[in-house]
Amino acid sequence: MWLAEARVAELEAGADSTLEVNAEELSDAGKLTYTTDAEKLRECNFYVVTVPTPIGDGKRPLLTPLRLASKTLSKVLEKGDIVVYESTVYPGATEEFCVPILEKGSGLEFNEDFFVGYSPERINPGDKEHRLPTILKVTAGSTPEVADYVDALYATIITAGTHKASSIKVAEAAKVIENTQRDVNIALVNELAMIFERLDIDTEEVLIAAGTKWNFLPFRPGLVGGHCIGIDPYYLTYKAEQVGYHPHMILAGRRINDNMAQYIVTQVIKNMIAADISPKSARALILGLTFKENCPDLRNTKVVDIIAELEDYGVSVDVHDPWVSAVEAKSEYGLDIVDEPEEGAYDLVIVAVGHHQFRALGAEGIRSFGNVSSLVYDIKYVLPQGAADDRL
Repeated sequence: MWLAEARVAELEAGADSTLEVNAEELSDAGKLTYTTDAEKLRECNFYVVTVPTPIGDGKRPLLTPLRLASKTLSKVLEKGDIVVYESTVYPGATEEFCVPILEKGSGLEFNEDFFVGYSPERINPGDKEHRLPTILKVTAGSTPEVADYVDALYATIITAGTHKASSIKVAEAAKVIENTQRDVNIALVNELAMIFERLDIDTEEVLIAAGTKWNFLPFRPGLVGGHCIGIDPYYLTYKAEQVGYHPHMILAGRRINDNMAQYIVTQVIKNMIAADISPKSARALILGLTFKENCPDLRNTKVVDIIAELEDYGVSVDVHDPWVSAVEAKSEYGLDIVDEPEEGAYDLVIVAVGHHQFRALGAEGIRSFGNVSSLVYDIKYVLPQGAADDRL
C-alpha cells in the first residue's frame, strides 16, 4: 500500500515519475483527484481499470491485479454503473473472469444492474508524439447502448477518433494481436540477424537495402522486453490452448526473442576471446537498463538477462542509465547503477539501449569508457556502421 500512497503523493505534488505527463499537464487536469481509499470510489459511476496483466509460472496469465481491482470495485458498484477495462487480456477475459467477480461482490446482475466495457490502452512509453489523445481508440460495450455511451465518452478526449468494435471479445483480441504481430516480426529479424552473422553480412545493411521496397516492414533486431510485447502473446496462446489449438508461429517467435540475450552474450564472449580478453578478469560497462529508449520504464527489461549471462562467464559488470531511478533498479533487480562510468576502465562496452544521451556521445565518447584494447558491441544501432567492433 505504501507504493500506492507514494504514487498518489507525487501526483498530488504535480510530479510523475514515469515522465509521461509534466507538472503543467497535471495542474491543468482541473477536477482530477487521487486516492487510495476505495470507499471514496462510491462517488463515481464510471470506472476505468488499467492494472497490469503480467505472466506467472509457466508463462501463464497472472490475473491477480485484475481480480483484486474487480473485487475492490464490486464493493462500491451501484445500479447503472459502468466498468471499463483497459488492461490487455485474452479474448473473453472481461466477461468470463472479471464480470463474475463484480457480480459476486456487488450482488448486482450483469447487463441488468451494471454494465462493462473494454477499450485497450495504446500508450507508447517515452513517445511524446503518439499520446492518448492522438492515438485512435478502440472501444466496446456489453450492450449496444453501453457501447455507444463508452465510445461517445472516449470521443470527448480522443482527437484521433474512435473505432467501436462489435463486441468486447473483438476489442480484446484486437489489442492482444497488435503486440503479438510486433513480437513475431521482431523474432523474424532476430533470426535473420543470426543467419547473416554466420554469412558475414551486416544485418543493418541488408535491412536498409530491403527497405527500399515500399511495402517492406521496417523492423530491427534486438531485445524484446517491456510490459506488453514480451508478455501479451502468452495471453493469446493461453486462450488458444484452452480451446484446443497449439500455436506454432507465436510460440516460436517468443522462444527466439526470449533467448536473444543469451545469443548476444555468446557473440560477445567469442569476440573477447578472439581479442585475448579473458572474461574472468574483464570489466564490462552496460549503457542502458530500461526496456526501451528515452523512458525510465524498467518493467521486464531484458538487459538484466545480458548482465546475468555476462556474470555467469565471470565478467564484472557496471550499469549506467541516466533515465533510471537507482532505488528502483536496486529494488527490482538488485542492481547498483553507476552515476558516472570510469574513463578508460572497461574491457567491454555494450550499448544496450538507444537513449539520446548515448547517441550524443558518439563513437568517440562511448569508446572513451574503454581501455586501449576494449571492444564495443552495439545492440541498438546507436553508432554508424564500422564505429563499433560488432553489432546485432
